[in-house]
Amino acid sequence: MRLDGVRVLDLTRLLPGPYATQLLADAGADVVKIEDTGAGDYARHMPPATDDGVGAVFDAVNRGKRSVAIDLKDDAGRDAFYDLVADADVVIESFRPGVTERLGVDYDTLTDYREDLVYCSLTGYGQSGPYADRPGHDVNYVGLAGLLDMTRTDVDEAPQMPGYQIADMAGGLLAAFSICSALLSRELGNTGGEYLDVALTDAVVSFSQAIAPEALGDGDPRPGETPLTGAFPWYDVYEAADGRYVTLGALEPKFWAAFCEAIDRPDLAGKHMTSDPAEREALREELTEIFRSRTRDEWAEAMADVDAAVDGVYTPTETFEHPQIEARGYIERPEDGAPRVGIPVCGTDVSRDGTDEAPAHGEHTEEVLAAAGVDESDLERLREAGVVN
Repeated sequence: MRLDGVRVLDLTRLLPGPYATQLLADAGADVVKIEDTGAGDYARHMPPATDDGVGAVFDAVNRGKRSVAIDLKDDAGRDAFYDLVADADVVIESFRPGVTERLGVDYDTLTDYREDLVYCSLTGYGQSGPYADRPGHDVNYVGLAGLLDMTRTDVDEAPQMPGYQIADMAGGLLAAFSICSALLSRELGNTGGEYLDVALTDAVVSFSQAIAPEALGDGDPRPGETPLTGAFPWYDVYEAADGRYVTLGALEPKFWAAFCEAIDRPDLAGKHMTSDPAEREALREELTEIFRSRTRDEWAEAMADVDAAVDGVYTPTETFEHPQIEARGYIERPEDGAPRVGIPVCGTDVSRDGTDEAPAHGEHTEEVLAAAGVDESDLERLREAGVVN
């Protein structure tokens, strides 16, 4: 997983695009964050803030990148950007459709400076369709994608706000995958440069594989009524004695049998996969009472060595302190700097030193432009004109 030697020019802001390029940076790519000369990435100023006063979200997804502040609305600023494109492998942007053309940084323009450029547009709805020009945020995308409707126990309950930004992160992950695939395709000689149109909404729609066959056919999947959304009492969430919750995922007969044996209820074993609604409801009531007999942590401990697919529901703070998550090694806690969630992949060549920091606004402008061939006199002229900082 080493992308050493790959240079990415990152025109994105906030969360989805920076998450995509953070994954690339964690894999060794040289990610140059192109920011405007004013406030820069909005996420720099969004609460909550780190001890250094930087937005925590910005700090989380911009580690190890370099920041160049350029005014792309200025001809001289654009020319400086074109100098960077000549040595870049990837450009990723997250403007609304049409903005890159107005700025002169669209795919067709930039391929004049790097013919085999991999160019990714990451937007909420994509470059086509009646929603292409609409503004939106994560809640809008998961709403359109059908996820929000299905994330509730039944149709009488209001849709619940997801605890994490699912579309933002899914879209960022899909963009990173698409960019890596395009780079590999170029390296193999299958393609040259390539344009990628990645939509956050589409990424979430692609997560619907378990219910898509029914939705695309004659059915209408409803929350709480499909196998993985609560129809089965042996695949559900139950309240424990302390008011916390426990997950039961005994889909396979062997898991259910192990669970019934562990709780000394062999009489329940034959009820697995029953299609009788009355039997299912009676079983759910029985399980509700059973799980109320112990606390969450007592259940987790009792089932630790039982192949029954039972565990607790944890808060994010508990998750980061959980021995399983700690053992995986991607929660980075450097002595200097804020802790962070690193690249969640384990392998023989995955770097996890946790020492990279998020760049200051425009911290690397002179360094990067000088390396691209912009001489000191031109740099001074650009600085005086306010085109770079």
